[in-house]
Amino acid sequence: MDSAFGLVGDGFAILAADASAGRSILVFKHDVDKIMELDSHKLLGGSGTPADTANFTEYIQKNLKLYQLNNDLNLTTKGAANFTRGELAKALRKGPYQTNLLLAGYDEGCGPSLYFIDYMASLAKVNFGAQGYAANFILSVFDREWTPGLDVAGALEIIKKCIHELNTRFLISQPNFVIKIVDSSGTRVHEL
Repeated sequence: MDSAFGLVGDGFAILAADASAGRSILVFKHDVDKIMELDSHKLLGGSGTPADTANFTEYIQKNLKLYQLNNDLNLTTKGAANFTRGELAKALRKGPYQTNLLLAGYDEGCGPSLYFIDYMASLAKVNFGAQGYAANFILSVFDREWTPGLDVAGALEIIKKCIHELNTRFLISQPNFVIKIVDSSGTRVHEL
């Protein structure tokens, strides 16, 4: 029942994810952070089976850190997205991870980017995206509201409209959301 969504603006990318942890008809808590900081300029938001999502995102985070230590070099956001896709493709043939991801990052010279990665290891660079049940409700909001060159305030208004749409139309209550922004100065949490 996870919701993860994000967009790219002028010099930044935003990811938002619900903060609920539940299974079947039970909700366990409302303060889970489903957006992992891969490094100072990359965020990975996931939705899907909680164990697979937590395990896989942590695996990606640790392997990107290992790459950085071995090579004294950070992967670009595009490189991290392709590495992630490759690991999902390998796992698909053994024991697939039931996780869908959004990878947001900022690279000097390239600017911000957002990648949509699903459990079947498909990868696409997008201006906005949503994973989980949220996609059924908020992709129309993104289609209507997103424009190139958005500033942070405009992007946060779109995020608020998406959350409002979920609260209005979605059967499952998702009262809390975690919102993170990545730009040239790094990642930060935004409180609504």
